[in-house]
Amino acid sequence: MDRAQARATALLGLIMVIGAIVVLVDAARLRDSDDAVGPAAAPTLLGILLGTTGLLLAVQGARSARTAPESALEKRRLWRLAGLVGALIAFALLLPIMGYVVSSTALFTAAALLLGAPHPARVVAYGWTVAVAAFLIFDRLIGLSLPAGPWGF
Repeated sequence: MDRAQARATALLGLIMVIGAIVVLVDAARLRDSDDAVGPAAAPTLLGILLGTTGLLLAVQGARSARTAPESALEKRRLWRLAGLVGALIAFALLLPIMGYVVSSTALFTAAALLLGAPHPARVVAYGWTVAVAAFLIFDRLIGLSLPAGPWGF
């Protein structure tokens, strides 16, 4: 298991533990019953199993992350992630100025290229098409106003 998989395993385990806590809290809020097995029995059992499994995954992932070597692929993934975060920040900054269609086209294009899509010209065309379709559906058809930008779209 490489370091990225180990971290993902640990993260999934933590999410499962949080889910188990939510299930157990909700099960504790269920009303008591005179039956031998009340309404909280099944959710309590599932919460315990979910929490135990999640805790074991988190521990296994944390142990593996400490001993696993860092690969060159993981470094490229981090650069891609940084690029995607930068694209989202640029989208948020450009949205009020450039409008939804232009900002969304840039976001869709950047995301697709960062994730390895071939043919940049096609990616721009697809990004533009998706952005225009979303604008027409939400702004014109449904009536949810999206930022129009200086060109009116």
